[in-house]
Amino acid sequence: MLLKTLIAAIPTRAITGPVDRNIDAIAYDSRRVQANSVFVALRGEKSDGNRFIDQAVEKGATVLVTDTELRNARATTLQVDNTRAALADLAASFYHHPMQRLKLAAVTGTNGKTTTTFLMKHICENARMRCGLIGTVRYEIGERVLPAVRTTPESLEIQELLAQMSNAGCKAAAMEVSSHALAQERTRGLEWDVAVFTNLTQDHLDFHGSMDVYFAEKAKLFIGLGKQQTKKKAVAIVNIDDRYGEKLADQLGKEVSIVTYGMGTRADFRASNYRPEFSGTSFQLDARGKSYLVRVPLIGRFNVANSLAALAAANSLGISVRDAVLNLGKSPQVPGRLEAVQAKRQFQVFVDYAHTPDALLNVLKTLRELSPRKLIVVFGCGGDRDRQKRPLMAHAADSHADFSIITSDNPRKEDPDQIIAEVEGGFRSDRYEKITDRADAIARAVSLAQPRDIVLIAGKGHEAYQEFADNTIPFDDIQVARRALENQPVEF
Repeated sequence: MLLKTLIAAIPTRAITGPVDRNIDAIAYDSRRVQANSVFVALRGEKSDGNRFIDQAVEKGATVLVTDTELRNARATTLQVDNTRAALADLAASFYHHPMQRLKLAAVTGTNGKTTTTFLMKHICENARMRCGLIGTVRYEIGERVLPAVRTTPESLEIQELLAQMSNAGCKAAAMEVSSHALAQERTRGLEWDVAVFTNLTQDHLDFHGSMDVYFAEKAKLFIGLGKQQTKKKAVAIVNIDDRYGEKLADQLGKEVSIVTYGMGTRADFRASNYRPEFSGTSFQLDARGKSYLVRVPLIGRFNVANSLAALAAANSLGISVRDAVLNLGKSPQVPGRLEAVQAKRQFQVFVDYAHTPDALLNVLKTLRELSPRKLIVVFGCGGDRDRQKRPLMAHAADSHADFSIITSDNPRKEDPDQIIAEVEGGFRSDRYEKITDRADAIARAVSLAQPRDIVLIAGKGHEAYQEFADNTIPFDDIQVARRALENQPVEF
């Protein structure tokens, strides 16, 4: 693509050098620059892309995009106000705006994003609407499955993934959208058919600073629906059982088409007669003037909410409620989301990604509804993240588990024992112990379990690694739990 074509719709402060260059690639990481590349110098929290401009030119960059005054004899220079916005605009242009060829669904909120997108994808695929997936666990492009680098990738990767989905025959894409992504304009230029708000509870305050700022970043996605330029008729799917969901619905007013969901009588997609079991959950759905019996092979009240969100979103994408309900009943297990560890024991072991106070509280309440003799939880808190939630996680465990084991999560650059000490401060009872090594903590929990008990291993879910200050090691809670079960004698 010619540079002058690529930058036609991009605001620039100054252009130095020729614009008739052929462009074969775009990069924001100088290590990934190739011949005839545009290099966009992003300013990050820890590094400044402008420091790597010379390296990028040496590797073949012929165009530089920067927010500083710069002249380079070997490359055309574009000076812009915001390099992140420029990257998003360049990527959309380079990949020929793939969102125009797809029905695009966003899911945002503190909890439930992964399960909701998995359910949406399953419903769409079974309605013969091939659907791509971008989220925390993985990226799916037709038959290809890629490991996820982060929940919502950078704008360049998003546009590339959407283009690949379109080329693979996908007609839709379901994407988790994080508050970090919205704050950093990674989804800039995307226009949505559906956007889902699941809930908002304390998390990421190390990044946002306050709940008000956190909510404002989430709200950006929905406010933008009323300003879309294409013919897409965007629908906001909002959980009005959540107080921030109610606030969002009120804030949007009549500017955006809204479909609400929840267990309250005012919800457009309403669940009632909720019945949890070990093998799944059933409930009555009232929507569009009709009632349906819904059966989903996932456990818990929060998965009723996730199911409602997925059903409402799929319906807004053109799938009938009846077909969506039928397809939902065949949903697969979502990796690391209240995932049962299969073992021939008289007690149950579950692994869940719950890493916020609200998520841990909801999972514990759900498992308590299954009437265990004793509920044992293993959990920790990640390092270099919101420290305010550590005692709150402990309070959730102390209030709803019979016994807790505090352990390491991903300590990153913090001292694991110091993190555990901060978590311990939230306990009021003595029904807990501390085991820093996560594998030992899991083994201890399994050894304590008796018939009709439930063991919950919380915090890491699908993650297959553990991050420390100097290294990252392979670590999978499910595999570690299986080994612990194998090493425990079976009692008959």
